[in-house]
Amino acid sequence: MTAQQIAFIGGGNMGRALVAGLIAHGTPPAGLAVSDPSEAVRKALAADFGVRTGNDNNALAATADIIVLAVKPQGMAGVITALAPMLAQRRPLLISIAAGVRTAALASWSGARLPIVRAMPNRPALVGAGITGLFATPDTPPEARKRAEAVMGAVGELVWVQTEDDLDVVTAVSGSGPAYFFLLAEQLAHSAVRRGLDPHVARRLAVATLSGAGRLAADSDGDLARLRAEVTSKGGTTEAALNAFSAAGFDGIVAAAVDAAVLRGRELSESST
Repeated sequence: MTAQQIAFIGGGNMGRALVAGLIAHGTPPAGLAVSDPSEAVRKALAADFGVRTGNDNNALAATADIIVLAVKPQGMAGVITALAPMLAQRRPLLISIAAGVRTAALASWSGARLPIVRAMPNRPALVGAGITGLFATPDTPPEARKRAEAVMGAVGELVWVQTEDDLDVVTAVSGSGPAYFFLLAEQLAHSAVRRGLDPHVARRLAVATLSGAGRLAADSDGDLARLRAEVTSKGGTTEAALNAFSAAGFDGIVAAAVDAAVLRGRELSESST
C-alpha cells in the first residue's frame, strides 16, 4: 500500500498479527504506531518489529491516516470518545475489529462523519492464514475501502458483506469457526485413544488431518461436497462414519450452533448501541 501512517489502538494478538503482516507485505515500521496500556506488550512490539509504541492514544493517533481499533468491545466507547476532537479534525479512516460494536455506535462516539469499516478477522490471522469479513458504511468512499483491504489483507483473505447484520453470520461461520474444527479434531483424537491408540499419536493424526484437509480445500475450486465425495468410497469406512453423523442429526447440530452464534452476536451488537 502507498505510504500512510497507521495507528493501532491495542497491541494484543490481532493487533500484533496485523503489524507483522503489514511489515511482511512491505509497510515500513516507521509507518506504524501502536498504543497499548501494557508495558510488556509495547516493549515486545518495539523490539520485534521496530514500530513506535506508547500508551497515549491521542499522541500516537494524532498523525494517523488510518486508525485500527483493536480494543475490547466494552472499552470502545471510552477510547473513541477520548479521541473525538482529534478525529473530527483529522478525519482518518477508522477500522474496527471489535466484535459486536456497530458502525452507528462508532459514528456516534466519534461525533464526526468519518469513513468507517468494520472488520471481522479470525484467529488463523495470527499465522497469516485468516479470512476477514468487511463491512463499510454507505458514505465510506471506494478509496477508503481499498485502504481497509490493504490493512486487513495483510493477514489473509477478504470478503465484503452487503449489510452489517451479515457480519454476525461471518462471526458465526469464520470468526467462531476455528473452534468448531478444533472441537471435531479434539473429539477424533479422544475417540482414537478410546480405541487404544497412543494419545500422542492420536493428537498428531487429528492435527495433521485438520491442517491437511484445510489446505486441500483451500487449494481446490472450493466445491466442498465434491471434496467430501472424493474421500467417500461406496460401502467403505468413510461412508459408514458419515452415515453415523447423519443418523445423529449432524446437519441440525451444525445449523443450531451457527444460529446460536448469530443470535449471540446480534445480542452483543444491540448492547453496544
